[in-house]
Amino acid sequence: MPILIQDRSMVTPGEVIAEGDFSIGSHVYRREKKVVSQVIGLVTIKDNFVSVVPLKGKYLPRVGDLVIGVVTDVSLSTWIVDIASPYPGVMRTSMSLARRFDPIKDKTRKIFDVGEVLVAKVFSFDRTRDPILTVRPDTRGGNSPYLGKLNGGRVIDVSPSKIPRLIGRRGSMISTIKHFTNCKMIVGQNGRVWFKGNNSEDESLVLRAIEKIDREAHTTGLTDRIKEFLEEAKKEMTSPSKENKSNKK
Repeated sequence: MPILIQDRSMVTPGEVIAEGDFSIGSHVYRREKKVVSQVIGLVTIKDNFVSVVPLKGKYLPRVGDLVIGVVTDVSLSTWIVDIASPYPGVMRTSMSLARRFDPIKDKTRKIFDVGEVLVAKVFSFDRTRDPILTVRPDTRGGNSPYLGKLNGGRVIDVSPSKIPRLIGRRGSMISTIKHFTNCKMIVGQNGRVWFKGNNSEDESLVLRAIEKIDREAHTTGLTDRIKEFLEEAKKEMTSPSKENKSNKK
């Protein structure tokens, strides 16, 4: 069973990755005994399993995903949320409050209004109807992520396929960015990243680091390069020459 394309190599649509009795995953198909790529992306080969991670593509919701969305419409009992997907997120009042919602006393716009940014989880989705979102915390215990409204900060969109690279193995990449910038960060599986720092310079550095990861996600040794980039950038930010220029102003 020959493997024609090595793991983590880039492929194009129609390119043959392997020949033989392989198990196939997402974004590949069989052509006789050949495993062929459907998209431009990176090959993943593990044991006898072959798949491709696309470099670009729209986010398709999955139950349990953490997503960052923007409220686009509000009704008496429902919010519509843009989650950077062909499917808009739907969040009902029963999914937003720990207590019972009273339509007479409670106003949905006072909880989440149009234009506000929130982080939620995909509660249910089966492609026959729009995904249902929730911001109620998981009652099963453990380290539940923050859910709810995000105040201040900045949001950047990257390709959803790059999110695992942005997080890194065991969270190594995102931890490196947080360490050097001292910024709070939340990464959504839908390709949106929210971050908030103590100053605009630190936030700009996070933005530059994310853009670099987005451009170079297909390359090896990226975590080390991001660390070097951040180290150099922080040195420049605190260099005496820059401080002198600031004092002269």
